[in-house]
Amino acid sequence: MSHREILEAMTGLLAALFTALLSTTIVATALPTIIGDLQGSQTAYAWVITTALLANAASTPIWGKFADLFNKKTLVQSAIVIFVIGSIIAGFAHTVPLLLVARVVQGIGMGGLTALVVAIIGSIVAPRERGRYSGYMGAVMAVSMSGGPILGGVIVDSPLGWRWCFFVCVPLAVIALVLLQRTLRLPTERKPGVSIDWLGAALLTAGVSILLIWVSFAGKAGYYDWISRETALYVGAGVLLLLATLWVESRAKSPIIPLPIVTERTTGLAIIASIAVGVGMFGATTFLGQYFQTARGYSPTVAGVLTIPLVAGMLIASVGSGQLITRFGKWKRFVVAGGALMVVGFALLSTIDHATNLWLVGGYITVVGLGVGMMMQNLVLAVQNTVSVHNIGAASSSVAFFRTFGGAIGVSVLGSVLATRVGELSAQGFAKLGVPSGTSGGGTLDLGSLPAPIEAIVRAAYGDATGRIFLIAAGATVVALIAATLLPNHPLRRTIDIDPALDPMRAEDTDAAVRADDERSEVGAGVR
Repeated sequence: MSHREILEAMTGLLAALFTALLSTTIVATALPTIIGDLQGSQTAYAWVITTALLANAASTPIWGKFADLFNKKTLVQSAIVIFVIGSIIAGFAHTVPLLLVARVVQGIGMGGLTALVVAIIGSIVAPRERGRYSGYMGAVMAVSMSGGPILGGVIVDSPLGWRWCFFVCVPLAVIALVLLQRTLRLPTERKPGVSIDWLGAALLTAGVSILLIWVSFAGKAGYYDWISRETALYVGAGVLLLLATLWVESRAKSPIIPLPIVTERTTGLAIIASIAVGVGMFGATTFLGQYFQTARGYSPTVAGVLTIPLVAGMLIASVGSGQLITRFGKWKRFVVAGGALMVVGFALLSTIDHATNLWLVGGYITVVGLGVGMMMQNLVLAVQNTVSVHNIGAASSSVAFFRTFGGAIGVSVLGSVLATRVGELSAQGFAKLGVPSGTSGGGTLDLGSLPAPIEAIVRAAYGDATGRIFLIAAGATVVALIAATLLPNHPLRRTIDIDPALDPMRAEDTDAAVRADDERSEVGAGVR
């Protein structure tokens, strides 16, 4: 495909991705208002994000497998429709449980967009040229993440109310659907004897869900202690289900997560790094909005504006690194630099409290944004460079799955830590006033209903507790930095496909291998 044809095809793809990402960032800013209106708790706050991330993560490998077997255009359009249905349900939700159901539906749609957009780009652009287009994707992500919090704040503060934070995504999704129909042209790929490993997907989802439920409700602010009979039951059941997942995946005809791919050195290290990036990235975007609103007392609109430095850093780093990678063909230095910046940024954020200068907070989150922008898309690029075009959907979705999985873990763990720490600090503040401590960190977030002295204590507790969760995020990004440093520095190939003999998921179909060789000869004989 020519550069113009690729750009035309990417128009609809990036419009769909923009819509899904916008829905996430709008909700992040509106959540304090939403949870306060629905009389939810700090635990509910975390689970509104976690349920969507979990559904996203669980469905991503399935969408990725579909991408290697069926028409990608039809699949990405189906994902948009599912996302629209979830958005409509969320907009009409009047209880937290119904909102969580709607977020699951949205998450399934977002899982399809996460896996399919990257897989389609990997199917039409050679790795050496992919940096440029990954930069475009990073720019769209940055714009959606910067515009989302502001738009969400404006909608919440307007007469429309928070429900329109969900409804506004519906017309955008319809526009993306029309653009895809007009611009994206991909051949249909159907293989005989196709099977989907539904059992593996169910076991994986169940195992992860049980562990996240355990984390969310454990601790002093929860329903049982970290060391208790309930903890033993939850952890034991979760670990057994994940072990069963490995056993099923090793024997499945068409595994959801192909073990030969994820155990290859480049993919394995990229997965470890992606988990750590997910913990830090989703943790930052989820709890920064709450910090600005709950701890500092700003309106949703102002809170959205205050998160712009994070996204500005992502925009500059993703576009800049993508262009430089395409020009020079060097990718590892950017991934390692991104990991180092994330460690530094989160370490700096771990020092904030309820009175930290906002200019300092803006500088800290800019460093985090630069690190995320350099790492996130380039980790996928490194993986796609090591597999054939026939397995690019499974490989890309595996990395996306573990990144989102890390995000779900991060939001759940950090939310639990935040609730526990807020409860401790609030109790200390109440004791100084001589007020009995009757409200834990997991209590209602509707602070406007509290007496002024109590409200001041709770706001200060949220601000002072936020630094601790960023310290945990810094520890997670140290793991990402180590994994990035150990990544093999393979040169980026200039052809779409590779020699099937070098692919860890080598096809048994000799005719398919011959066809791949013929296609490569036509595309890149002179280039190589």
